[in-house]
Amino acid sequence: MLRLGWFSTGRGGGSRGLLSVVADAIQRGELDAEIAFVFCNREPGEHSGSDEYMTLVQSYDIPLVTHSSQRFRKEQGAPNLASVREAYDREVMALLAELTTDLNVLAGYGLIFGAEMAQKHVSLNLHPATPDGPIGTWQQVIWELIENRASESGTIIHIATEDLDRGPPASYVSFPIHGQGFDDLWAAVAGKDIDALKEKHGEELPLLQHIRAEGLRRERPLLLETLKVFASGRLSIADRLVVDSDGTPTSPICLNDEVERTLAQAGGSD
Repeated sequence: MLRLGWFSTGRGGGSRGLLSVVADAIQRGELDAEIAFVFCNREPGEHSGSDEYMTLVQSYDIPLVTHSSQRFRKEQGAPNLASVREAYDREVMALLAELTTDLNVLAGYGLIFGAEMAQKHVSLNLHPATPDGPIGTWQQVIWELIENRASESGTIIHIATEDLDRGPPASYVSFPIHGQGFDDLWAAVAGKDIDALKEKHGEELPLLQHIRAEGLRRERPLLLETLKVFASGRLSIADRLVVDSDGTPTSPICLNDEVERTLAQAGGSD
């Protein structure tokens, strides 16, 4: 059985959805795993979104560990968390010292792991791009795709390292961003300066929103299918590298078929 740790800030529905899809699959016996703990860098009463998230965690009877990064920063008198990240990470590691896991998941976790934390708690992270795609926030990624008139987007699951968004990849899903549903949106931005589009529309640009929505649709099934691959032993992590069942470093697994099948089944049940 795969023993999982789970890190999340729990800001909104996306974080709750990622937790639920995995916890529900475990309860159904579809995923041979258990969630040993959920860590949240907020505490009760800090934010309505994280309060809802903590209620969800408790509904699954999963041990919940909290430590407010905002309160820690203020107590340290630091202008930002980055300046005291390692100190904060050490306190988190102390809180989790007795909770052993095989693998951890960053699912809506708003903080960056420092080097020691990344080594101690080897974790999978979701990044909204294909393996060779742009790095940065989801907004930065999609604007770069639009600027370059890219043919596809996707989501990758990789090991979280100090090298932001570039840790060793485990799996990914990709999807076309031209064709039905996209072509009219591309036509609306044809020949327009990218900076002018950002200034006029920002995140409300219909093309940006559609690419984002298609990526979000695939995040939950991708995470679940990836954890199934690890639970089966097809993939594992050794020396912070993704390796196959023989212990050999391997390229990321494309899970397009599994993800699209899940989406088709969900659509058919509506």
